[in-house]
Amino acid sequence: MVLVISEPIKSQSKTVCVIGAGPSGLVSARELKKEGHKVVVMEQNDDVGGQWLYQPNVEEDPLGKTKALKVHSSIYSSLRLISPREVMGFSDFPFTVKEGRDSRRFPGHEELWLYLKDFCEVFGLREMIRFNVRVEFVGMVDDDKDVDDNMKRWMVKSVAKKTGEVIEEVFDAVVVASGHYSYPRLPSIKGMDSWKRKQLHSHIYRVPDPFRDEVVVVVGCSMSGQDISIELVEVAKEVHLSAKSLDVPPGLSKVISKHHNFHLHLEIESLEEDGRVIFVDGSCIVADTILYCTGYWYKFPFLESKGRVEVDDNRVGPLFEHTFSPFLSPSLSFVGIPRKLIGFPFFESQAKWIAKLLSGKTSLPSFDEMMESISEFYLAREAAGIPKRNTHDICDFNYSDKYADYIGFPHLEEWRKELCMSALLNSIENLDTYRDSWDDDDLLQETLQNPYFTQFTSP
Repeated sequence: MVLVISEPIKSQSKTVCVIGAGPSGLVSARELKKEGHKVVVMEQNDDVGGQWLYQPNVEEDPLGKTKALKVHSSIYSSLRLISPREVMGFSDFPFTVKEGRDSRRFPGHEELWLYLKDFCEVFGLREMIRFNVRVEFVGMVDDDKDVDDNMKRWMVKSVAKKTGEVIEEVFDAVVVASGHYSYPRLPSIKGMDSWKRKQLHSHIYRVPDPFRDEVVVVVGCSMSGQDISIELVEVAKEVHLSAKSLDVPPGLSKVISKHHNFHLHLEIESLEEDGRVIFVDGSCIVADTILYCTGYWYKFPFLESKGRVEVDDNRVGPLFEHTFSPFLSPSLSFVGIPRKLIGFPFFESQAKWIAKLLSGKTSLPSFDEMMESISEFYLAREAAGIPKRNTHDICDFNYSDKYADYIGFPHLEEWRKELCMSALLNSIENLDTYRDSWDDDDLLQETLQNPYFTQFTSP
């Protein structure tokens, strides 16, 4: 459909609360600041980074079922990036090698956290951030009064984690940038609740040592499931990876063939009280531990939108372009919800659109047009056989470019797309070595001569 953008209103400054100081929250704060808005970033941890702020401590509940999670990050100690550093930087802040730091092309998680700290310092964002503050409630002010939803203001109630002090404030707008890798998503397996041995979600996995000499079943063949299995196979007695299909990427097959104690299975049929794990093909093993690498739920426990924004089978909606509620835009927006795309540049384009909308420099389509666009998107996903729970899995460079066109943000550079695809294809073929061995050096060296890497400098 063709969307008609209405006339913008005159430029104006707003008070804006950004929830979260991870990548999406930080770039949102920067863009809002550039547009002259008064910004407060609320961050529950003691530093920036979001998921990339490694937390060695873990939840008391190994399955992470508690309503109020105490640990935000799901990063494990050995985690390295799955994309090369060249493709990950914001549009004016490349993720380059720094002297004395992790210089690998696919560095460990700490290096990306340090990049975000550099970003924060260079653009003067720290002064806007309140650390160790948990947002408890976000709701519209005077919701019952006859005021257009998009003109509503927002009550934000926060709690200082160290003192317990409760603060209630009113903002013109709220940007939700709280991430989506914290609330464990668990499968439903017969006997799971009565199985007496150890069960945990990868949200609380940090290091392999606790699993030494154990028989471990890893449920889920995502990148984390594969990575953790490869790490565990070096210390565990046996690792049994349970997947939806035995038709796995060749790189994983190669790794399994190298280890006598690494086995691939179909899904679990049931768990028995005597420790047996029975798979759908009738085979079974006796396990010490089951580790669920089964993803995460989108959750916004602080948000009271009176049903205007809901999460249904991991679909957050209705949201226009994964960002705006047609009922509540532009005063409520979400940054960082889409998955399986080149994240940082996309988050930046979201942030720029939000900032310009709030300052009146651009406008959204009408309510009806946004709802029709959302409906068409849902129908297209359904026609493509994509489950509702994967609504926000994009897997398409063209979408990033389409999104950028709304605000005149540059399209993804061809070199960025090519390097990303090269790394992805290498990982499919060479799962255990792709982070340290690649065959796109010519493309890489040509890319590093690009003005993006030579004109922008950071400390």
